[in-house]
Amino acid sequence: KENSPFLNNLEAGKGGDYYDKNLALFEEELDIRPKVSSLLGKLVNYTNLTQGVKEHEEAESTDGSKKKVSKSPSMGTLMGVYLPCMQNIFGVILFLRLTWMVGMAGVLQSFLIVLLCCCCTMLTTISMSAIATNGVVPAGGSYFMISRSLGPEFGGAVGLCFYLGTTFAGAMYILGAIEILLTYIVPQAAIFHPSGAHDASSAMLNNMRVYGTVFLLLMAVVVFVGVKYVNKFASLFLACVVISILSIYAGAIKSIFDPPEFPICMLGNRTLSRDQFDVCAKTIVKDNITVASKLWKLFCLNTNLTTNCDEYFLLNNVSEIAGIPGAASGILKDNLWSNYLEKGEILEKAHHPSVDAAGQKNNLHLYVLSDIATSFMVLVGIFFPSVTGIMAGSNRSGDLKDAQKSIPIGTILAIVTTSLVYFSCVLLFGACIEGVVLRDKYGDAVNKNLVVGTLSWPSPWVIVIGSFFSTCGAGLQSLTGAPRLLQAIAKDNIIPFLWVFGHGKANGEPTWALLLTALIAELGILIASLDMVAPILSIILLEPKALSFLGMSICLALMFISSWYYALVAMLIAGMIYKYIEYQGAEKEWGDGIRGLSLSAARYALLRLEEGPPHTKNWRPQLLVLLKLDEDLHVKYPRLLTFASQLKAGKGLTIIGSVIQGNFLETYGEAQAAEQTIKNMMDIEKVKGFCQVVVANKVREGIAHLIQSCGLGGMKHNTVVLGWPYGWRQSEDPRSWKTFIGTVRCTTAAHLALLVPKNVSFYPSNHERYNEGNIDVWWIVHDGGMLMLLPFLLKQHKVWRKCKMRIFTVAQMDDNSIQMKKDLATFLYQLRIEAEVEVVEMHNSDISAYTYERTLMMEQRSQMLRQMRLTKTEREREAQLVKDRHSIARLESLYSDEEDEADPVPENIQMTWTKEKCDSEKRNRSSAVGTFRDLISIKPEWENLNQSNVRRMHTAVKLNEVIVNRSHDARLVLLNMPGPPKNTDGDENYMEFLEVLTEGLERVLLVRGGGREVITIYS
Repeated sequence: KENSPFLNNLEAGKGGDYYDKNLALFEEELDIRPKVSSLLGKLVNYTNLTQGVKEHEEAESTDGSKKKVSKSPSMGTLMGVYLPCMQNIFGVILFLRLTWMVGMAGVLQSFLIVLLCCCCTMLTTISMSAIATNGVVPAGGSYFMISRSLGPEFGGAVGLCFYLGTTFAGAMYILGAIEILLTYIVPQAAIFHPSGAHDASSAMLNNMRVYGTVFLLLMAVVVFVGVKYVNKFASLFLACVVISILSIYAGAIKSIFDPPEFPICMLGNRTLSRDQFDVCAKTIVKDNITVASKLWKLFCLNTNLTTNCDEYFLLNNVSEIAGIPGAASGILKDNLWSNYLEKGEILEKAHHPSVDAAGQKNNLHLYVLSDIATSFMVLVGIFFPSVTGIMAGSNRSGDLKDAQKSIPIGTILAIVTTSLVYFSCVLLFGACIEGVVLRDKYGDAVNKNLVVGTLSWPSPWVIVIGSFFSTCGAGLQSLTGAPRLLQAIAKDNIIPFLWVFGHGKANGEPTWALLLTALIAELGILIASLDMVAPILSIILLEPKALSFLGMSICLALMFISSWYYALVAMLIAGMIYKYIEYQGAEKEWGDGIRGLSLSAARYALLRLEEGPPHTKNWRPQLLVLLKLDEDLHVKYPRLLTFASQLKAGKGLTIIGSVIQGNFLETYGEAQAAEQTIKNMMDIEKVKGFCQVVVANKVREGIAHLIQSCGLGGMKHNTVVLGWPYGWRQSEDPRSWKTFIGTVRCTTAAHLALLVPKNVSFYPSNHERYNEGNIDVWWIVHDGGMLMLLPFLLKQHKVWRKCKMRIFTVAQMDDNSIQMKKDLATFLYQLRIEAEVEVVEMHNSDISAYTYERTLMMEQRSQMLRQMRLTKTEREREAQLVKDRHSIARLESLYSDEEDEADPVPENIQMTWTKEKCDSEKRNRSSAVGTFRDLISIKPEWENLNQSNVRRMHTAVKLNEVIVNRSHDARLVLLNMPGPPKNTDGDENYMEFLEVLTEGLERVLLVRGGGREVITIYS
């Protein structure tokens, strides 16, 4: 779960002897703020979860021993995303309908149709890529990504539409396979035969229903038996698609110099159905006698050349033209423009000689007819399914080695490749094939051959067999994917009545979901017409994009139908006026509907926010900035506001709070004046937020009230920004630092994050720009990820934008620093944070004389200041004495520091140490210990010091030494803030530790997490 730490108490306790000295400042909270190396190891060992399981946060907290050892995902971009997407995108429409679309719409409008559809899928892919790259992609594909990014409402709606779309796609592929089988491979396998000339269509539909149902049952059985069989044949089906497409290109090239022989028989300018006769002529010469041909018999019903025949047949000549003139014939210019037809119209060749006459209606079956009415919108609906299938890669996210990288690259490359194939095929079909053949959907004019097959080389059968197997394969893939998608939705329980479909076989196969999928697919098969199922599929797949804009779309459509250019001008003018009034206009309170709507929307949003704490992905610092005012009610440290504006960049919630000491009845006017002062300062510093001034008898109580009560409902602060109590050492009054520590304790108790900018007056103003420099993060213990998030947010502001981010983490003696660096780099890559990574080794050194001296001075000063009877003069003298002793001790300890630099050798040498380094440690060990004993004998009072304080001071000194060494020139240093001691007697010592920890650093931001995760690598 989000709020639980990554490590339990046992894990945090390991290696405690190193924490005794090196991280003693943080030891009281190690159970909730684990060391960084353990966190990184746990994150890097994350394994992809299966689709439909509960959130990864819950899965992470389950007992590791119960988890099965899963095989690490190994698929790359090519095999895992690119090829599956290619296979799903290329399909039945390319082979069965693209030639017909080019014939009807013409080359130019076909280009437009392909462009529209490809742009739609490309935009969808870019959106999907944004989600996919936004952290680790769990197994579960598109539904999982959408639902976890946009919430259950969007996820459920889009997921169900996608499920229905995938199911209908399965039906469409099966119908395509049956059409190829019964029309081009084995026409004699038809069960229903037309009783009359006009029953051909209904007989074909009945055949499709019967065979489609049989095919569906067979495929459902294959999927039920095991998905592994589907995957085994996937590469075979893809090979069929690739070979078929290559044969089209080969045929187009060959047609330039040797076009294939596919003559078309024309009567006048009308196209005749070639499968009903053999010779394209009215008469033939047989034994030197001119006799009627079979064509004559069909039109005149007898062989007598003198009888009355169909008038159109008698007046027009029969001629043959080439069905495939070839790319060099110049046919392209005839096919550029559209030639839409109504249902039942005869296919005619423009500009071909003919005599207009009325023909007999009962002879219409001899011509090639248009079976449906066509238009641009109809063709868009039929073509759109041929660009879907882009989710094939994201559906395999659990099997990908690097889903963040592979899904966007693989999917976009697949779309680019398929789009280029579609564009080139449109051009080749228009340049090589006769227009009437293109418009002939079933190839009646070319003797019932598949039209695209007539162009292919070496044989039409390459395309016929290839397209049959590819459509079967695509149908199997759809019937495999759809039930798993329904199962994932059902397991999430966002639609309660679907719960039954979450169950399946013992191995997780979705049996009930497969049954429902087969029933829905059967509905598509009962429709039986590919041209009717394809538009339904288009609407289902486009529906998620259109629903929310339905009302607006109707209005816009009417505007643009009336006059598109006036609509554009009117929208532009209205937009400009709106933005001008919003930006520059005077504020008026007219009780307008928009204000009321804003209030209603705000109330609704606040009630929605009340439902629970935000998910880790939605967590942002919502600030409560505690400002101190001087005697004249002016802001004492305005740079705190500057820092807040740079951190928030005008987004989210910022509350500026301040406390005025006194009685509310007497100081109400002061509070109002202070609030106005703060608001003016907020405007100057460009802080967008709210102001709250509280009157309280004690400042500490006022601050506690602010921390508890600021905000409204779910719109509450989660982070407190607190100023550093400057001059606390010199102050007679201990209340300043007591208030500071009390506030730290309050924020911890309220589970809020805390930011303490030290030396805030040195922070940059909003007008400054850092063109170079570093923001250094010192990640010592993990307390939710605030240290990662804050510099990322600061870098969004123009002041910090050009700064580079460096992340330092501290390695103890038992840590493998090389592995830690690799793990940290992986962690940052998954967070999409660009930063330089460095692991600093902190060796388990002896405590230096300087540390003892600082501790001694600290304790002596504390004892002195506790003697409340001291006069003011004596206190000032005491403070000066402490200051003098501090400077003398620092000078005296220089030599002892050098002596103590040699680190002792650990019992177990970590792998990052060299042999030479180890030998030198052994040589120096005895001398270092000897020197240390000598120092103890010189300063006997050291032995009486509180050893806990000594160890804490050692941490502060050592960390400060390392940080100053690496980050002395950094623009900003972010650092874990240790928690205050549980025993309040040591509060003043705590202040001293913080001072020592941050000595010598110009700008420091002390950061303390609120006890929950604020960043996640999971998308």
